[in-house]
Amino acid sequence: MATCNSSISFSVDKKDVVLVKPFKPTPSQVLSLSTIDNNPDLELLCHSIFVYKENEDLCSGDISPAHEVIKPQINELKDPASIIEEALSKVLVHYYPLAGKMKRQADGKLRITCNADDGVPFLVATANCTLSTLNYLDAVDVETAQHFAFDHPSESDNGYHPLVLQVTKFLCGGFTITMSLSHSVCDGFSASQFYRALCEFASGKSEPSVIPVWERERLVAKPIQEIPQFIVPKDSLATSPYLPTTDIVHDCFYLTTETIKRLKMKLMKESNDEFVKESVTSLEVISAHIWRARFRALKLNPDGNTVFHLAVGIKPNINPPLPEGYYGNAFTSAITAMTGKDLIEGSLTKAVKQIKESKKRAFNNDYIWEMMSTVEKLRELNIKSEGANGANMIMTDWRQLRLLDEVDFGWKGCVNMIPVPWKMFGFVDLVLLLPPCKLDQSMKGGARVLVSLPGAAIAKFREEIDALKHGDEGAAGA
Repeated sequence: MATCNSSISFSVDKKDVVLVKPFKPTPSQVLSLSTIDNNPDLELLCHSIFVYKENEDLCSGDISPAHEVIKPQINELKDPASIIEEALSKVLVHYYPLAGKMKRQADGKLRITCNADDGVPFLVATANCTLSTLNYLDAVDVETAQHFAFDHPSESDNGYHPLVLQVTKFLCGGFTITMSLSHSVCDGFSASQFYRALCEFASGKSEPSVIPVWERERLVAKPIQEIPQFIVPKDSLATSPYLPTTDIVHDCFYLTTETIKRLKMKLMKESNDEFVKESVTSLEVISAHIWRARFRALKLNPDGNTVFHLAVGIKPNINPPLPEGYYGNAFTSAITAMTGKDLIEGSLTKAVKQIKESKKRAFNNDYIWEMMSTVEKLRELNIKSEGANGANMIMTDWRQLRLLDEVDFGWKGCVNMIPVPWKMFGFVDLVLLLPPCKLDQSMKGGARVLVSLPGAAIAKFREEIDALKHGDEGAAGA
């Protein structure tokens, strides 16, 4: 596991928040959201930090008569904050709903009000350290990461801002861009689409490569008549002696491409099922091992049930189809369950098979619409998810979001991206699978696993992951 020295002393000087408005006039209107968007569990800001190294060409400086390199002052350089602020103004012409105010109305539905007075809160900050001293935020602790993001206290009678941005400049010439975007408006793929458009405008383009489409009415479902029974009875769910608790530790674990390949090969050799043998994916293998590692670490009772949820994109499978530029939530959950005993004893081939089969069901159009109808009914009845209990695991794979794609606006591509699990829903149940930092060549093709667990469980989880790395995954659970 990589480490970041969070004991380093540094400070961040934050300027006043400014409101960035669209570059050109945009429509004044009230916009409705989709069934998935309206899910109360999604109503939170998701913070993502994008890290950019210093541009050595811009920071090369002049040569003095003594042949010493004289670094130019930061204000003499191309200013990333000014570039991003201007790009934001331009991209909001196309994504103007993100400059509006969002509010849940008396009927329980969210709406965004767009008018000329609104904009996106934008904050510029300066840190008195270099990015290298913070390991380019790789494996940085949440308390440190929070310095580079902000929750704008914008709740008012008119609602709140669905998007806020912070640019933090460092002494080395590098910087971070933190995008805090409401999950009620965009899922991961949609957030990636918006961020890529922002970078395209920063690079000098006059139009986004993908034209955004609002049209949230395409994913509005009729409420189901009766809420179906949960996949397993709730009173049969396994329980942990460590939950509930306020002592939560966020940690990031690293799986190299060699480790992932070895785990795949081992499972394929162990399986007598052709369905598993022929097409095991990295996601399925990693998910099964993390599912088991969490179960053991939380000391959940083996005679109880545990449920696995995987966020699955629906754009390729839903009918009627969605336009390419649709940037609302477009995902469903692939769900499967098993007893703790089945999960922690013996081979994981059964778990992998069940995960694979749940994904196949989630690709079915009837399943997608039935799940949305259930969400609509739950919202109608004002039923929200209960707090995290450990028996559920929600896996989200960010490796396919293209968040580290190179869109060069003067500093080449983003070298690292991290989410900040700050006020996130059910975060003990949530596991994020992330692409590796580009600066760590040993992790090329690998994956980072971000978990949030009770402090009492984190040592056992680390032991489980270390066993996976050393090919001794059976011993850890003994």
